[in-house]
Amino acid sequence: MGFRIEQACPQCGGPIELDETDHLIACPYCGVKSLLFTPDYFRLVLPHNAQARNIIYIPYLRLKGVVFSCAQRKVHHRIVDITHLSVPFKPFPMSLGLRPQTLKMKFVDADMGGIFLKSFVKRSQLLTRAAKQASAGMEEKPVHRTYIGEAFNLIYLPVYIQGKTLLDAITHTALAEIPHNSKTFEPLTDTGPRWTPAFLPTLCPHCGWNLQGRGDSVVLICTNCETAWEAVKGRLVKVATFTVPRSQTDTVYLPFWKMAVKSRGITLTSHADFMRFTNQPKVIQPAWEKQELAFFSPAFKIRPKVFLHLCRQLTISQGDIGVKDRFPDKRPYPVTLPLSEAIQGIKVTLAVSAVSKKRVMPLLSRITFAIQRAELIWLPFRESVHEMIQQDLNISINKNALAFGRYL
Repeated sequence: MGFRIEQACPQCGGPIELDETDHLIACPYCGVKSLLFTPDYFRLVLPHNAQARNIIYIPYLRLKGVVFSCAQRKVHHRIVDITHLSVPFKPFPMSLGLRPQTLKMKFVDADMGGIFLKSFVKRSQLLTRAAKQASAGMEEKPVHRTYIGEAFNLIYLPVYIQGKTLLDAITHTALAEIPHNSKTFEPLTDTGPRWTPAFLPTLCPHCGWNLQGRGDSVVLICTNCETAWEAVKGRLVKVATFTVPRSQTDTVYLPFWKMAVKSRGITLTSHADFMRFTNQPKVIQPAWEKQELAFFSPAFKIRPKVFLHLCRQLTISQGDIGVKDRFPDKRPYPVTLPLSEAIQGIKVTLAVSAVSKKRVMPLLSRITFAIQRAELIWLPFRESVHEMIQQDLNISINKNALAFGRYL
């Protein structure tokens, strides 16, 4: 279960309610759309009803995503959702429990009063904890591990001091006894500039038209000049797009990342090399010898098992995909997985594609891939009652799995 966020429209100040997965916000009052951006992670505060108090905000670092672990015989996966106290002060609860899911939070802004404590837990420490959780029950030690779709947030718990007692500003229950007028929190206070979320205008950099997308879209579309744009380091960057055209009325175009790469550590220079290395039971076609080495990934979030299946199927079958330099003419599905996340899944795709995993898995630690080019490929799927079907590649995706992926 995700959490809800209250935010004022940057244009008119009207109240907007967001899901935690939302990047694109649309004001229901003035109609202006803005793209939320952060250089590291979003900072949120839990609401309290102790306005007359001097509030101290306690940071908790939260990680949500999918951990993929490559062992000797299998690729394991697990969805993790961890919230951990981020200051070295034992009286505070180690986790926020269900509060982020039950209370509507707000973004930290420069005008917010109170004392904010520093976050002492690093991303790497929380990833290590997630790795231990993901490895629980595994008989083999992973030879490679990666995190896909991970989202970090810093959530602040409001507390206040009354006499010698530290109280929770939400429930007003006592957390700890501290000396009167204590300076316990001074070494922990964050004295840096107050963080404020950034809002990017959703106007096409090419033609100035309004960009289109869903709340959780990470790539926005311009229907006027038929271009696609991804937010990278605070600016909109154009994405190369190609389409496999289809004229059926029930067609939905699902997006996939195609990543042309150069390998290091092993000699893989073409699609034919990939097919031989993974020992695919197919006859190597002469055209594959000249076809570039490329990996495919869904450009949308979906259940880990389905994600692996799609990566493997499309990477192996890419020789049968005939694309054109054009834009989908109808019903494009939103891009919810950024290219940076798809890149992290390249080694996992190689591992899950290998027929002989005992031979390939030990080599993963020495293999690296350098991205040469990335493209967004729109594949046509026929929509049935329960599934999305790609007839050319014999791929089907359950519609419930697609819907569930919007909340990952």
